[in-house]
Amino acid sequence: MVVVPLSAVAQKGFGGGLASLRDAFSQLGARQALVLTIEMAAAVAVLNAIFGTLMAYVLSRYRFPGRRVLSAVVDIPFAIPTLVTGVMLVALYGPNSPVGGLLLRHGVHVIFARLGILVALLFVTLPLVVRTVQPVLLEMDRAEEEAARSLGAGRVATFRRVVFPHLRSGIVAGGLLAFARALGEFGAVVIVSGNIINKTLTAPVLIAQLITGFKPEAAAAIGAILFGLSFVLVLVVERLVRRRERAG
Repeated sequence: MVVVPLSAVAQKGFGGGLASLRDAFSQLGARQALVLTIEMAAAVAVLNAIFGTLMAYVLSRYRFPGRRVLSAVVDIPFAIPTLVTGVMLVALYGPNSPVGGLLLRHGVHVIFARLGILVALLFVTLPLVVRTVQPVLLEMDRAEEEAARSLGAGRVATFRRVVFPHLRSGIVAGGLLAFARALGEFGAVVIVSGNIINKTLTAPVLIAQLITGFKPEAAAAIGAILFGLSFVLVLVVERLVRRRERAG
């Protein structure tokens, strides 16, 4: 169910050797789409590694009214179709909405701009980081943190010197999962980006356009490149998780 379709994509995309790859990159906007996709995925991985870790820490270490609701909200991107996510973002940040109109008057373009792609990908991938880091926090012995606090270390120093070393592999794994997920995101991006060639056209959307334009070989070649990047990242995440399990 997995290997055969992936093998078919690789064979379709690279059946003609490097000529197929050159033909794929000769398509209008193909290089820029691939570069934009990787740039957005990298930015999302870094930002969600930071904010996802902070959210996981808050959910694991603090008790406050609405904590369970917040924890459930984190999983909402898993529960709704990504096309619906795109529609929600357009309704919130579109030029005819109060928020979007206010931002537009200050020169901030969200919908049909790179910022909109970034926001959509952040929304979709945040749970991957939170749910990767949170179990590590729950398994940690809080006695180390309490000992650091009793010795006079502040919250920031305790997190940096005691908590963060335990979380490092989990943060990296979550960030890589977010990167891999962002590489292939289609539903939310196709709604918010506007799909402007050389500006907001991403590789997954380009693949769909090539398929509908009866260019399956070029689409398969670009798809195989995205799959290769994602596959390598998944292997790295697997190694990090196994290393963490052995350390535990």
